[in-house]
Amino acid sequence: MSKLTEEMKEMIGSQQCFHATVSKDGMPNNAPKRSTRVFNDETLIFTEGTGGRTYQNILDGSKVAVAVVNRDIIDGYRFIGTPQVLTEGDIYEKSAEMSLKAGMPKPKAVILVKIDEIHSLKPGPMAGKKIG
Repeated sequence: MSKLTEEMKEMIGSQQCFHATVSKDGMPNNAPKRSTRVFNDETLIFTEGTGGRTYQNILDGSKVAVAVVNRDIIDGYRFIGTPQVLTEGDIYEKSAEMSLKAGMPKPKAVILVKIDEIHSLKPGPMAGKKIG
């Protein structure tokens, strides 16, 4: 299991995250998920509001790659993880409440992404290399 550093948590909290999945037929998908946040040191969380391609790919068994980059400091990370879909329970209800308070509709699901690997997206010799 890979753990998030404080620097990674800050970047996730302040920058747009993009989620990549793949369909069961191998078609890649990449989508911004502004609800992405840190759940704990080893897990990201986001709400699935539309039930679109990302959600279907996850339901069909896709892993998730989450990329975040801060252009001001020219640094970033890719988190590869295993998703867990929640449509009920405490975590779902708390996340749904947050969505409603933010003026968003109640989500179709909440996705936990258990981080399996972390890669650097900083330009230079470490670009794309596994760091966690």
